[in-house]
Amino acid sequence: MTAPEDDENRSWIEAELEETLDELFESEFNQPILTEELRKIYKDKHPDMLDRRTYYKNLLRLQVELIKLQDWVQATGAKVLILCEGRDSAGKGGVIKRITQRLNPRVARVVALQAPTEREKSQWYFQRYVPHLPSGGEIVLFDRSWYNRAGVERVMGFATPDEVEQFFHDVPEFERMLVRSGIILLKYWFSITDEEQQLRFLMRIHDPMRQWKLSPMDLQSRVRWEQYTKAKEDMFAKTNIPEAPWYIVEGNDKKRERLNCIEHILSKIPYHEIPHDLVELPQRVFNPDYERRVLPDELYVPKVY
Repeated sequence: MTAPEDDENRSWIEAELEETLDELFESEFNQPILTEELRKIYKDKHPDMLDRRTYYKNLLRLQVELIKLQDWVQATGAKVLILCEGRDSAGKGGVIKRITQRLNPRVARVVALQAPTEREKSQWYFQRYVPHLPSGGEIVLFDRSWYNRAGVERVMGFATPDEVEQFFHDVPEFERMLVRSGIILLKYWFSITDEEQQLRFLMRIHDPMRQWKLSPMDLQSRVRWEQYTKAKEDMFAKTNIPEAPWYIVEGNDKKRERLNCIEHILSKIPYHEIPHDLVELPQRVFNPDYERRVLPDELYVPKVY
């Protein structure tokens, strides 16, 4: 990158930092309503969290690169598939949000499937995921994926031992098929400690704006922490293949988690900047005989603010 381009990007980032202040304030006010005791415990446990200015500056820089990646995907017809897995409250949703925040939703889309229907349960296990795979020129992020079978379905007894074993037999070849078809497949496991998950669950319990994130299944994940750990270790051992390896993102610090994951995604895809024609705004056509119609007041949203 040349010096003028560096200066231009720096100016853009500084301007975006100013606009991001609103988001920062919103984030500040959206902090969970915690007791002083719990707030102190959480602060004591995170003495070295990344400062906000460093975080936002690097986030915006990386989002510039994600837009270049998006342009490359569109121009080349590449197919990118990113699987996001991890324990409940590990920060998957926050990472996905920051990846897609400034991208075109027609290019980058998120797939978060509900529990399978009775009809889907009777199908080949991977069948309900296949329609959501990326076509040429698309980036698809799975917020949980077919690895549900290796995790929650296994631990909670929703799948039989034979079904789990069949999954482990099938998934390496299924993923090799995806890679052979030209899909760039990246698999991420977002990792947090036992203590960190407990703190985050307590935050959700005490925050009316986040209580909806706690499901009965989430609460069971606390009870069955060790079972999930064993299932995760078994999953890594059986599905960490050269064609589609696992990458673990440490998530106790959410800001570092987001930046590290985006940096890694960008490092694993051979994108390059696509030149664009200079866009010029056309002149508005003005008709001197046109008179704008006055619309009735009831069509307008009341100006409460």
